[in-house]
Amino acid sequence: MLSAPRSPARFPDCTGALVAGGQAVRLGGVPKGLLQVGGEPIAGRALRLFERLFAESVVVANQGEAYSALGTRTVPDLLPDKGAPGGLHAALAAARTRWVFTAGCDMPFLGEEPIAWLAERRAGAPAVAVLWRDQLQPLHAFWSQECFATVDRLLRQGTPSLWRIATAVGARLVPEDEWRAVDPLGRSFENVNTPEDALRLGLALP
Repeated sequence: MLSAPRSPARFPDCTGALVAGGQAVRLGGVPKGLLQVGGEPIAGRALRLFERLFAESVVVANQGEAYSALGTRTVPDLLPDKGAPGGLHAALAAARTRWVFTAGCDMPFLGEEPIAWLAERRAGAPAVAVLWRDQLQPLHAFWSQECFATVDRLLRQGTPSLWRIATAVGARLVPEDEWRAVDPLGRSFENVNTPEDALRLGLALP
């Protein structure tokens, strides 16, 4: 039986990249993307969302076997031990589109309309991210291929923060008051680092 054809992506110039680095030490080594929200792994939920929004998806994970069952292309960091900036670097290198949307694998409440709202603010900028409670949200952000050379150079020189990278590429930073129009509580940016976080957000172990 033939499967139904996939609907056209909402943003065909973009790849959705799920950044799944880190050892999840504080969660006993359980891959954070496999924590369950509503009976579904966080990573699986995110990738279903990416399928509606973007031309393709990729998971950046150095232990790719943990995510192999999700059926999405998995790539490792190209420059090891660089943390989240290394995940961004690998995502840009792996993408076959001009734009990449990055999200952490431990963000359970990604939403289609907030992501689409942010996508519509890319024009004329090499990257676009949100400032929420005075903190940059670089793992809920759009990055263009124009950023790659700068990201690559900074990573080869040292261990820059994503804030430094965003500044270096000239990213457009969306202020909190504008973001609240689409995501009043900042639910998109919730993430899991500890068992207490998982309990607070209503997540279950796989």
